[in-house]
Amino acid sequence: MQMAHLPSAEENLATLGIVLPQPPAPGGNYVSAKRAGQVLYLSGVVSSGPDGVIKGTVGADSTVEEGYLAAQACALTQLAVLRRELGSLDQVAEVLTVNGYVNATAGFPDSPEVINGASDLLVRVFGEAGRHVRAAVGLSALPRNAMVEVQMTVRVRD
Repeated sequence: MQMAHLPSAEENLATLGIVLPQPPAPGGNYVSAKRAGQVLYLSGVVSSGPDGVIKGTVGADSTVEEGYLAAQACALTQLAVLRRELGSLDQVAEVLTVNGYVNATAGFPDSPEVINGASDLLVRVFGEAGRHVRAAVGLSALPRNAMVEVQMTVRVRD
């Protein structure tokens, strides 16, 4: 009996038609990624696109749907950082954690729906290996008035 070929993360990215952005340089006295054994810790990245930082406050001047897309943009940036650090997304064994921060109004209850933008993309790219533990937190401000920030930890293949 033959096993069906499961597409790799790089194959999934190509099938989805996703082109990763340029990974950002650190904006201060820190590194974008730090490896300890098989675990790679990624610094937080703010939501950005071709026109710069995706700004806004979800629940005030931005919708949950716009926040979802901003969280997805963060995940794309993190994938770009992973590729730069590892040479290929296929070196990721699994996504361990995602911490998502949403620039939101006081009492905003839907931060998990916003951060689903990042989580859903990671599962589309990595399959079951993209499922992770997560925090989704609403805050009163993020750097550069970004709408979303996402920090991740992954396990790397031997």
